[in-house]
Amino acid sequence: MLLLLAALAQAGDIYKYVAPNGTVVFTDSPDHDGFERWWDEALPGMYLPNGVPMPRLDRITNLDSYDHAFLEAAGDNGLPAELLKAVAVAESRMNPAAVSPAGARGLMQLIPSTAQSLGVTDPFDANQSIDGGATYLARQLARFGSNELALAAYNAGPRNVEKHGGIPPFEETRVYVARVMGLYEHFRDNAPLSR
Repeated sequence: MLLLLAALAQAGDIYKYVAPNGTVVFTDSPDHDGFERWWDEALPGMYLPNGVPMPRLDRITNLDSYDHAFLEAAGDNGLPAELLKAVAVAESRMNPAAVSPAGARGLMQLIPSTAQSLGVTDPFDANQSIDGGATYLARQLARFGSNELALAAYNAGPRNVEKHGGIPPFEETRVYVARVMGLYEHFRDNAPLSR
């Protein structure tokens, strides 16, 4: 998987499409409007601590705009703020107006039913989205006991983590967990949020 991502990263931006049957397609050459940008062009020869290609974080103009909200939500939920920031970068590239083809909304890409269950009335409000995403992630961490499994549940749903007894064998979920963990380690070690 890492070799595939590295090869695609050399080609430029990577796009993702989820077909109606659930098949996930990654490409650097989308051929219809159903694809969404999944990963910006990687920095040549640069990798996150876990070997995932380093994304062009310099292209995210508001990368540090929500650090205070991440710190507050992290403190309220017993999570590392850098982990929340990594989720937001992976989920929406820090775009509070993002909407996925599956209907996930906002900075933390909450599905409407999940947002409602978390008391999020406006998923496009960055603070509500961060609070809701942090609460949901903390619940998954308490349920599964590790960051990796909590992230897998955030991406694929807790039932899939239970069903497969760990990270589900879905390409999207495995790549997602590796990407978020790499970003988390990068932020934690190189750009920690002020406390």
